[in-house]
Amino acid sequence: MHTKWALLLIIVLLGCCSSQGTPDGEPSEKSAHRALGTRVAAGDANAQLRYTSGIRSIFEDSKGRFWFGSHQEGVCMFDGSAFIYYTVSDGLSDNQVRTIQEDAAGVMWFGTGDGITSFDGKEFTIRTATNAGIPAITPGDSGHNQGGDLWFPGDSRMRAGAAGQGAYRYDGRSLSYLAFPVPHGAAGNNLFLVTSIAKGRGGTVWFGTYPGVFRYDGRFFTAINDKTLGIVSESERLHVRSLFEDSRGNLWIGNNGIGVLLYDGQTVTNFTEQHGLSISEKGPSGSLGRVFSIAEDAAGSIWFGTRDNGAWRYDGAALTNFTIEDGLTSPMVWAIYRDKRDALWFGMGDGSVCRFNGKSFDRIY
Repeated sequence: MHTKWALLLIIVLLGCCSSQGTPDGEPSEKSAHRALGTRVAAGDANAQLRYTSGIRSIFEDSKGRFWFGSHQEGVCMFDGSAFIYYTVSDGLSDNQVRTIQEDAAGVMWFGTGDGITSFDGKEFTIRTATNAGIPAITPGDSGHNQGGDLWFPGDSRMRAGAAGQGAYRYDGRSLSYLAFPVPHGAAGNNLFLVTSIAKGRGGTVWFGTYPGVFRYDGRFFTAINDKTLGIVSESERLHVRSLFEDSRGNLWIGNNGIGVLLYDGQTVTNFTEQHGLSISEKGPSGSLGRVFSIAEDAAGSIWFGTRDNGAWRYDGAALTNFTIEDGLTSPMVWAIYRDKRDALWFGMGDGSVCRFNGKSFDRIY
């Protein structure tokens, strides 16, 4: 009997020890989950991103961490000591990360080139792997105009006969889909695919699409497109790439080819042409024709990021052009982001990130 009890005690003790993992308290390799992402420690002097395809989105989360979405290489989070890179192999739906947002629960959301993915810090979840079960939004529904709503571009999957001609809304509980009132006959290369989303006053949301802009107030749509503007010339057609509603309620519309349009709530004017700037890639006074990002600084100045000519600042009276000579690392500015301390960050076409120091630019990552 004593021998049997002694053997039983040894087995129990061995079981307890094995459940504790390794001697230093870490889980054993057999029981541990694979850590997501690739962690790269950042030295104080040479903290730089390992992206080369361009930075399309920048976001500072509630913990003060910065996220950088690339054009083709996934998303990276910088926590102050290291860069952690995430790609499709970790669970992203696509390596092109166009938008980054955070919900009230601290969950990160990524609008990618192929659907929407969320990340709770432990695992990625593809939210649009299938559109089955995602309800349609009926204009006038009571769920709109919530300040915490997150909006995402529709993807290329077919829904109600439209290839991505709409947007997804996450209200803190579930996703729903808003289809645009696409003009009859819109097809081919004229698809109303979302290129930019901007929130406005009173719960209004602006959706920029290649051939036009939709304003949605929860009840009705208002369209700004070639037809409403009376544009008939092929060379003057809209090709919207960026939107921004400023603190005064003005809507700025950045195009890829015809410059910046300004909508004051009543009329639309071509801001680029009014200021005598070229809309070609190069011009005698610089070009403000291909605008991919727009933001506002703490002083109320409006900033434009262009494809070919760096960044422009409009202070309400004059325009100033900033280029590589001013510290930018590339002629192309994909994204402009204003952080919680009112600093402006610029996502560049070469995969680096710059920050404006008040006079010029410093490469930060």
